[in-house]
Amino acid sequence: MLGHVTPLPQQPQRSPFSGHMVVCGDDALAQRLAVELRYVYGERVTLVLTPGPDPRRPEVALTGRGRAAALFGRMSSAMSRNGANGTGNADSDTNAGVEAVRILQAHEPSDEALEEAGVDTAAALALVYEDDERNIRAALTARRLNPRVRLVIRLYNRKLGQHLEALLDQAAAVASPGLDHTALDASTTVLSDADTAAPALAATALAGSSKVIRAEGLLLRAAERTPPRDGQVADPGLCTLALLSSTTHDPAGTEGSDSSGDEGPRLLPDQTEVAAATGRGTIVLEAVSRNAADARTPRMGGRSAPLSQFFSRRLRWSALGVGTAVLGLAVASTFTTGDKPLHAAYLTLLDLFAMGDPAIGDPTARQIIQILSGVAGLMLLPLLVAGVLEAFGSLRTASSLRRPPRGLSGHVVLLGLGKIGTRVLVQLRELGIPVVCVEDDPDARGIPVARRLHVPVVIGDVTQEGVLEAAKIRRSRALLALTSIDTTNLEAALYARSVKPNLRVTLRLFDDEFATAVYRTLRTAHPQALTRSRSVSHLAAPSFAVAMMGRQILGAVPVERKVMLFAAVEVAGHPQLEGRTVEQAFRSGAWRVLALDVAPPADRRPDLAAPVPPPQAPGTGTEQQPGGLVWNLHPGYVLQPTDRVVIAATRRGLAELLRRRGLLTRQ
Repeated sequence: MLGHVTPLPQQPQRSPFSGHMVVCGDDALAQRLAVELRYVYGERVTLVLTPGPDPRRPEVALTGRGRAAALFGRMSSAMSRNGANGTGNADSDTNAGVEAVRILQAHEPSDEALEEAGVDTAAALALVYEDDERNIRAALTARRLNPRVRLVIRLYNRKLGQHLEALLDQAAAVASPGLDHTALDASTTVLSDADTAAPALAATALAGSSKVIRAEGLLLRAAERTPPRDGQVADPGLCTLALLSSTTHDPAGTEGSDSSGDEGPRLLPDQTEVAAATGRGTIVLEAVSRNAADARTPRMGGRSAPLSQFFSRRLRWSALGVGTAVLGLAVASTFTTGDKPLHAAYLTLLDLFAMGDPAIGDPTARQIIQILSGVAGLMLLPLLVAGVLEAFGSLRTASSLRRPPRGLSGHVVLLGLGKIGTRVLVQLRELGIPVVCVEDDPDARGIPVARRLHVPVVIGDVTQEGVLEAAKIRRSRALLALTSIDTTNLEAALYARSVKPNLRVTLRLFDDEFATAVYRTLRTAHPQALTRSRSVSHLAAPSFAVAMMGRQILGAVPVERKVMLFAAVEVAGHPQLEGRTVEQAFRSGAWRVLALDVAPPADRRPDLAAPVPPPQAPGTGTEQQPGGLVWNLHPGYVLQPTDRVVIAATRRGLAELLRRRGLLTRQ
């Protein structure tokens, strides 16, 4: 088994490592993160797990340490196989996994557990428990034990995370007055796996193949292009980010992963590879810009509440009809009796409410108008009653969940309103996509969010007959199965496909081998339908790993079962970038410079969110987006030490860029 057995609690033992990485958690993200740090970045890792089987997967009888060891073993075999086949760069320490990975077990991240893991000498500590409170307690303890340790904390509560980050950074500055500004900026990073994975999961539900990344300060738009026909040339966009696997259009094929070899997708290919890859689809970059303010979804509340939330369309049209009739009667009274328009309207309203005197002795036209006004008044009475009842009904049900409307179609059915499902729901609503949610727990985390956004919700077990029908699955455009149980997601997907064979399906699955088998079987059975399988921990782990190296990921795009990362990198200190032209800085399969941030160094933030006026572009042949990003850089532009660039990178490529800087920081 990879890793050595932890000593007994009554026999504490200091970590044999110094300057290593410590990961503490209780679910798949902790294990994925340890794998990422070990086999991508080559770091020495201590993994602290909560003992016991995964409660969300009772069918797995392995302990947390056994599951982690199995995951390390599969990754080690895959890396060795890739290195032997020449399809990947095997890490030089792959065979030394036993010495470089240390697996411990602890029920709580107490002082004793953190000391045994070697936090006092660690370079970085990741706290990725599912419980926010546990992560906060451990972060405060770790900052006391080692004021200079880099903290990466998993928190779902965004606002609390901002306050905690400021508090811990202040504590680090007080305890270490000599800490430089760059190290202080990276001393504490608060991330959410839900926020990291939600954009990629939401993108799978979009009609078409656009991939949009909304970081806090950056918007990247990519598109998947099918292979061109004979005699046609595919639009390369700004650049080609990836070549899809050669089995993409094979019904029995599988999505490519890190162990797919030459058959898998190729990230960041050069022009020669693109030209030679006939018959393979591509993912191209279409735009890079600063992220505009998100459009707010209309919500009921206050004086800005729309009338449509209170009154039905039929009632509004009826009111419009009565109002038009009254207006017509007032105009007719003006022309037939010669009254002034204001006086004629006044008399018409009196007649409408049966408050005027009978028009005895008046002209015939006046008498007819009075009779018609009385008839209109009779129609107004039930209309007013219906309006009052609907208004009271709307106010009464404003705090209750909506049911899917009868004529709803073209929507997305979202299963599960936990942390991940809630964030995906918000993303879909920001994109203006209609959603129907299915959740078996009426007290789930995302229920209040769905109520606030007026999203229809079906309460019930998705595995029970009739629940998906209530969500209008037959008329939906896509199914996102995002519950935390693999078998539930699979059962829902299989049933939905039996009802609608061409339905777009995205499954949240943890186990890679299981996901591959599911994907291949569904592709074989339904070759014309789009199937995707995604792991939240697989999507989120790269962002957490880069944060432990002192950087921030702007976004991630899944390319089949691989992940492409986008990050803002300071050119200074990177010999692979500094003093090189944009063309020379490009390394096929590793990284590519996409854009240049021309904001003054004093105004720069890690997430590119600082609004700055657009200065003059520094090079010829460039195109500048509003807000200070220069994209489509001239290939001959020389990168200066003061520059900051936005790059697209593979996990291994970004690890190579950051590894040397990480070693210097720890020294």
